[in-house]
Amino acid sequence: MSQIELSFVVPAYNEEKFIECTLGTIDTIVMKKYLSYEIVVVNDGSADKTLVNAKKYAGKNAHVKIISYSKNLGKGYAVKTGFLNAKGNVVFFTDSDSEIDLTKISNYVNALKNADIVIASKKHKNSHIQVPLSRRILSECFNTLVRIFTGIPLKDTQSGLKAMKKSAFVNIIPHLAVKRYAFDVELLAVANLYGLKVIEMPVDIKLDAKFKPIDMWHMFIDLLGIAYRLRVIHWYQRPLQTKQSFKSVLSSV
Repeated sequence: MSQIELSFVVPAYNEEKFIECTLGTIDTIVMKKYLSYEIVVVNDGSADKTLVNAKKYAGKNAHVKIISYSKNLGKGYAVKTGFLNAKGNVVFFTDSDSEIDLTKISNYVNALKNADIVIASKKHKNSHIQVPLSRRILSECFNTLVRIFTGIPLKDTQSGLKAMKKSAFVNIIPHLAVKRYAFDVELLAVANLYGLKVIEMPVDIKLDAKFKPIDMWHMFIDLLGIAYRLRVIHWYQRPLQTKQSFKSVLSSV
């Protein structure tokens, strides 16, 4: 079997309405690129028919792999699980709710020629965003806190589309601890610490208002944990060969 070039990790929790559409969209886009790829669906303890629908799709598409467990453990845990089971040289993380337009993912692959990780950013000047005011305010507040607590020089860490060179993150992912929403922050904080190059790319995204203040509170608690591990006990620094300080190279296209 030839080496897989792309792996798409799709964490899914109660997405029975969207999971097949998301998988079909990925297939439609990537098949045109003539690249070898796989899709790794991680069913994060869904209580609806997400697993049934994902299995139905996978039954007709051999390149789709399903990982499932009965208890909901969080998006971060699901993404980490998917990454550790991915075989591609490039690993994409994408949400399963069809809120993000995936038609430009080839641009992300091309951008990786000059970066270690490419992330979707709602703050990019070429992004097209539809988001309720309440969610926009919560996002602005959280991103401000992220920069204060972690020093990440990014204006948006939470958009649900990221592509990375697996070789750059294979020794990073196992050390990440956040299981839920702030996984993206932890990932980028450690990338920043290791001096990995980040490129922000435009994204077309339509968000609804289902994100609630209580979710913001949980993310804040996770953020405190990240800051504690990063700045106080130096948890993330332990795997490093030296104690040299690193600074990420941030660019925008």
